[in-house]
Amino acid sequence: MKRILLLVSIILMSSCGSKKFNEKWLKKEAPASFKARFETTKGNFEIEAKREWSPNGVDRLYQLIKNDYYVDVAIFRVVPNFVAQFGIHNDSLINNSWKTKGVKDEPVIQKNDSMTISFARGGVNSRSNQIFINLKENHRLDKLDFSGVTGFPVVAKVISGQENILKFYDGYGDKLGRKQDSISRFGNEFLRKKFPKVDYITKAYILKK
Repeated sequence: MKRILLLVSIILMSSCGSKKFNEKWLKKEAPASFKARFETTKGNFEIEAKREWSPNGVDRLYQLIKNDYYVDVAIFRVVPNFVAQFGIHNDSLINNSWKTKGVKDEPVIQKNDSMTISFARGGVNSRSNQIFINLKENHRLDKLDFSGVTGFPVVAKVISGQENILKFYDGYGDKLGRKQDSISRFGNEFLRKKFPKVDYITKAYILKK
């Protein structure tokens, strides 16, 4: 009887995990261009992504949005006149599943202009689930040498709702950028308790043409 219960438990856990993340999602190629809407606690903004700018990066962005990754995701790092960054998922299983599946590096094609979007990264082939919106022209990021890679390839640009992005709470500055381990481990409960003014992506989805 104990063996049967254990088997059922394993099956249920496996089933639950597959719904949260599936390796097959990583094989989905993005269209040449697509638009998406992000709903946030400060209002909506819309983006347009172009695959020619960064095929691997745009594919990953498309995969994330298509599979409902950006739900209740904190905009945890807002540095005035620099960037607004998000992508650590409240569910550690979902977060770690995507985080460990980095995409191959690519050259910078499009400049990091104001309101363009790039993936954050910390080393070779480490772009995964975190993205940032440039709040000003950050052209130095086009050629910045960091941990064995050069530059941050742009994957999309904001085409509407820029005024809402500029409303994201930035009073914590770069402080939360140094607490990513705690955010990953304890999720939004940690943020809402310790940093209650943080804004959130409530959901994101692909817009039909």
